Order: sequence, then C-alpha cells, then structure tokens
Amino acid sequence: MNHSQNTKSGTMPAAPAQAALPAPASRKRVNLALQGGGSHGAFTWGVLDALLEDGRLDINGISGASAGAVNTVAVAHGLALAQRDGGDGYALARDKLSSIWHGVMAAGTLNSLNENLASMLPYYSLLPNPMRIASTVLRQWTSPYNLNPLDLNPLRSMLKREIDFDAIAALKGHPLFISATHVNSGKAEIFTGKEVTLQAVMASACLPQIFQAVEIHGKAYWDGGYVANPPLTPLISLCDTPDILLVQINPLVREGVPTTQSEISDRINEIGFNSNLLSQMQVIGLINRLIEEGKLHEPDFKQVRMHRIDGGDMLKDMSAASRVSTDAGMIEQLFEHGRRQAKRWLSRNFAAVGERSSVNLRKDYADDMVINA
Repeated sequence: MNHSQNTKSGTMPAAPAQAALPAPASRKRVNLALQGGGSHGAFTWGVLDALLEDGRLDINGISGASAGAVNTVAVAHGLALAQRDGGDGYALARDKLSSIWHGVMAAGTLNSLNENLASMLPYYSLLPNPMRIASTVLRQWTSPYNLNPLDLNPLRSMLKREIDFDAIAALKGHPLFISATHVNSGKAEIFTGKEVTLQAVMASACLPQIFQAVEIHGKAYWDGGYVANPPLTPLISLCDTPDILLVQINPLVREGVPTTQSEISDRINEIGFNSNLLSQMQVIGLINRLIEEGKLHEPDFKQVRMHRIDGGDMLKDMSAASRVSTDAGMIEQLFEHGRRQAKRWLSRNFAAVGERSSVNLRKDYADDMVINA
C-alpha cells in the first residue's frame, strides 16, 4: 500500500501526500454513487483515494448503501471539517477513509475476534474450515436476536469514534443520500441532510442474518443494498450536476452456471443486490433516449451523463465469503486495485465528464427480455 505502514505491526498509516490541487473553478463537477458490498468496499476506498488525490473532480452529491454508506460519510467527514475549520477537504477525506479501513483490518485480529461471538460472526471466513462450517450452520438455525441479544457491533463503536456526524449535519453544497430498507414495507428509505446520523449508516449496513434491525424513529431497517444499491434518483432530482460517477462493486455478469449450494446462494444474493441498480439504470437510459428523440423536454426531465468505475475481473473472481473477511492482505489488494482502476478511468474518460456519458447504458444495463408473439 503506497501510503501506509505495515498493518500487522499495529502502526497507523502515514498521512497521504497530497499534491497541489486544481483550482475549484477548473474542476469538473460530478455526483458519486457508491455501491455496497461488505469488505469489497475497500475497492471503493482505493477509487476514492485516487480521485481525491487527482483532484480534478469537484464532488457535488454523494449517495451510498451499506459499505458505500460508510465510504460516503468518511468523505463527507473530511469535506465537513474543511468547511468548518479550514484546510484541504480532499486530504482530510483521504485520511479518514484510510483510518476507517485500517480500523476494519484491525477488527479482524484474533484478539478482537475472541471478545464475543457477535463480533466473530461477521468475520467467519477467517476461521478454520470446521469452525467456519459450524458458524454457518449455527446462523441457519438461530437469529441475531437470540445469538447476539446485546446487539454488539464493532462497526458502530468505530464510526462513533471516527466520524463527526454533527459536522456532517452542517455540511453545505454536498448533499448526502444514504439508503436503508424499511423492514415492514420493503421500500427504500433515503436519509439525507441532518438525517445522516450514526444510526442511519448502521441501518444501511445492517445485514439481518448477523445484526438486529436498526430502529430509527420507531421504524426498523435493514441493509440498504436490498433496495437501492446505491440510490441514484436523489442525485438526479436534488443535485445540480447531471454527471454521476458510479463505483460498482458487484459484477452484473458471471460466466457459467453455479452448481453447488453455496455458489447458487451467492449468485442469488448478487442478483438481488444488483436488481435495483439495473432498474434505475434502465429508467435513466429510457429518459435519456426520450429526451434525445424530443418526446421529453428539459428542464422537466434531466438528461443524465453516466460514468462507471468497476472492479473488473478481480472482483468477479472473488468469493462471496470474502465480503465478510477482514484479512489485511485482501483489503490492501482491493485498495490498490481501486486506485489502479480509478487512474485508468481518469486517463480514458475524464474528458467525457460534463460532455457525454462514458457508459453505454443500452448495452450494459438494458433489459434483454424478448416477448414472443
């Protein structure tokens, strides 16, 4: 990792070097949409680190689900502190992202895993195979309400320590949108403005197989990845710029047919976590096409310029179990891969920002269903 000390030694990362950034007026404005995917969110950390280091993008709104929500508030924390106290918001955001993800890696050490069963279950992929099997079987026959009655969650304490949510509540010019799933209705709930609290982020990252539903104002919520991964609509309707840069973790296409029970389950979950993204992208593509054909008109409708950075073959080749692993080596590899992908995207597609989409929505996201007469 290019800006950290040895993780296993317990030392904290050195402050990332930040070159002189372009003047704000010369930057190209974009919204960021950050998909969730557990520990694979370290890929998004790498993407954001490279984008913030490059400095040519002016961040408008940010939306996120699950791990994407964690990355969202980490960036917002840096921007908010700079707005309140002065300083370089991009450098502060890079520092905070690094601190949080090193905290995730530290949570995977054996000492912290042994503290309680609740903190062990999210990291069961680190356990020896017999223990991993026992953990999986145990989760099939019980629930977090009797297995973890105190609702212990190491992420909650880390975010409470790391993120200044009061500063984020006062942040101007960078609207935030965090998605969670309303348990009773199954609908998406989008938290924004002063609603972006610790509880909102915990709701967005609440996997119901592991943690109890998060209650906010008497309503129960689960992981936002089920219904809006990530939310794009508020970036379109409530932000100024029509450019959206999607950081996509979950691959849309996999070759071959899964045959084992775990492979089938993993692919079903992957399809579920991508279904809302597909729907949102199809609507964006349809509206863009109708505007181009003169059937819809701006400003009543907005033509959206979509961009994407994804993990490519590396994330396709990673198992679903790795999403709950806090292995330092894996997280560092994802971080470095994210940086590489972001730099590649900047070199190939930066010129498109503000001019045109760099994603072929019809090719990549259109519904291929054919209705036979």
